[in-house]
Amino acid sequence: MAARIGIDLGGTKIELVVLAADGSVRWRRRVPTPQGDYAATVRAIVALIHDAEAAIGASATIGIGTPGSPSARDGRIRNANSTCLNGQPLRRDLEASLGRPVRLANDANCLAMSEAADGAGAGSRTVFAAILGTGVGGGIVVDRTLLVGANAVAGEWGHNPLPLPDTRDLPLPACYCGRTGCIETYLSGPGMAADHLRNGGETLDAVAISTRADVGDAACIATLERYEVRLARALAGVINLLDPDVIVLGGGLSRIDRLYANVPRRWGAHVFSDTVVTRLLPARHGDASGVRGAAWLWPQRPD
Repeated sequence: MAARIGIDLGGTKIELVVLAADGSVRWRRRVPTPQGDYAATVRAIVALIHDAEAAIGASATIGIGTPGSPSARDGRIRNANSTCLNGQPLRRDLEASLGRPVRLANDANCLAMSEAADGAGAGSRTVFAAILGTGVGGGIVVDRTLLVGANAVAGEWGHNPLPLPDTRDLPLPACYCGRTGCIETYLSGPGMAADHLRNGGETLDAVAISTRADVGDAACIATLERYEVRLARALAGVINLLDPDVIVLGGGLSRIDRLYANVPRRWGAHVFSDTVVTRLLPARHGDASGVRGAAWLWPQRPD
């Protein structure tokens, strides 16, 4: 049976999964990520791949989900929070060590690939996937093909300005990217926490805000309502531009159940259509979407 390897290169762990052609898991392993050591990280990935292929008794295609993304100019990693990767030719070095091609994509693109292949967006032509976590990102898959773009920034939704800011959204928060008012500054976990504090709430993280809202805390309910309004406006822009069949949410904030009913009720006012049939769904594979999506970076091939 044809096999594919997916690797999720995280800041604290490297996870590898081997998928069979039908998407079932044949082998899985996690190891710690060498901290601040690029060369050791490359060696750890290569060793994991050798172990996986020895375990299944066959070679496999290799896809890797990375922090940041490869530059369209020279292929070097950029914008990674694992800073030892930045400026490094990760794909070139892995291909030299392994003697075969490797495909790389960022974590949001891997989420999109996973959920379009056999997740919440399976069977849909156009899938937009958004990560709502420590940061905010997005990925686009059309006909099971990942869109990368001429500048390799397709789907970088989190660093667009929040649409239609009103008095509740001002002043525009500063973003680490150097701009102000990015979607990420409102819709990330830290963004929700900062908004709660700005509006008279306690110092709470997004999980605590959601939990307290569930038991009737008025300030936390108000924070979630502001969050839903902003998410609806931001996703309405995606619908107007891309018109996806499905929008899939991943990341920690995707576990807030009320989003899936409340946001679609709000986005219609901002969508340029008399009807909106786009579905908003949580990622079927949850935290495993990244590593599974990396495996699906290679097209289907016969057994």
